[in-house]
Amino acid sequence: MEITRNVILDLLPLYIANEVSDDTRILVEEYLKSDAELAKIAQVSREMDLSEEVPVPLTKEDQMKAYEEAKKQLFWKVIIAGVVISMIVIAFLAFAGVAAMFLLSA
Repeated sequence: MEITRNVILDLLPLYIANEVSDDTRILVEEYLKSDAELAKIAQVSREMDLSEEVPVPLTKEDQMKAYEEAKKQLFWKVIIAGVVISMIVIAFLAFAGVAAMFLLSA
């Protein structure tokens, strides 16, 4: 099977990101030796600062999933906060009751 320019173009982003196997790296590098234009594109792309993440647009389905997940997390945070506040109030009332009993008995 002949490796075409289109195959190398498909592999090039992964090659530039250094996310290919050794075999694929060798394959791409061998091809780039015979295609100066593509080799130049690969070189320039490797030299670019791509440290910033590229934002990926979300589909409506992904947005709904994220919304539902956030809604679930918020629900549980409210429940946990309510339980903690209730426990604090109960502890305070119990302490106040014990203190009142202690003061009345003295």
